[in-house]
Amino acid sequence: MTERSGTAGSPVEAASGAAAEPAPVDAAREFLRAVRTDGDVDAARRRLDALPPAALDALDAAEQLAFWINVYNAATGDALLDDPTRLSNRRRFFAASVVSVAGADPSLDEIEHGILRRSKWKYGLGYLPDPFPSAFVRRHRVADPDPRIHFAVNCGATACPAVFAYDPATVDEALDHAAETYLRGETVVADGTARVPRLMLWYRGDFGGRSGIRERLRRYGVIDADATPEIRYREYDWTPSLEPFRGGE
Repeated sequence: MTERSGTAGSPVEAASGAAAEPAPVDAAREFLRAVRTDGDVDAARRRLDALPPAALDALDAAEQLAFWINVYNAATGDALLDDPTRLSNRRRFFAASVVSVAGADPSLDEIEHGILRRSKWKYGLGYLPDPFPSAFVRRHRVADPDPRIHFAVNCGATACPAVFAYDPATVDEALDHAAETYLRGETVVADGTARVPRLMLWYRGDFGGRSGIRERLRRYGVIDADATPEIRYREYDWTPSLEPFRGGE
């Protein structure tokens, strides 16, 4: 998906009940809505699980992004709202299945690193592939990974980005807004140094290394167009924060 230069403004949210949308996209948004509004989460989960795999195959790039980001955030929110202590063992939580999709049980790691990042190794700083992706991941992973997903998926920690409902028609603009909002809020620039969110270290290769990080900061107005600050990485605040999963659609 082509990235665009960001502009400040309201997040681009999904409109409920959009006509002629693929069933998976609507099902994922319904799941997120149910989690955030204390709706019928069980019914939403059943609908996701009942999707035919071929329906996922038919999604285009924008639909894939909206679908999997919404599924990830809904599954994370539902699991942690049910039991916030799950985040105390992060390795176990992210490796365990917390959602069923089209008859499969992907983990949060499989959704984020396998599908949305196209089989990148979680601990490879964005440079190393996962040599052993599951058959489900190989079938449904995106063709062209978009690093802006790191500003959209929320793992339940204080340092995570906001949770929005993503819609295929506006996902490009919405991801730009999410990236700009997160980077402006989480980056500290002073004395020739930009202290950026730590996720930009964990996934440095996704962003094109330090030069790519600087370019992204310029794109979203975090630093001046001709600035070349040193890049340092802030500590990540893993304190649980569940408010982004409560209320709203």
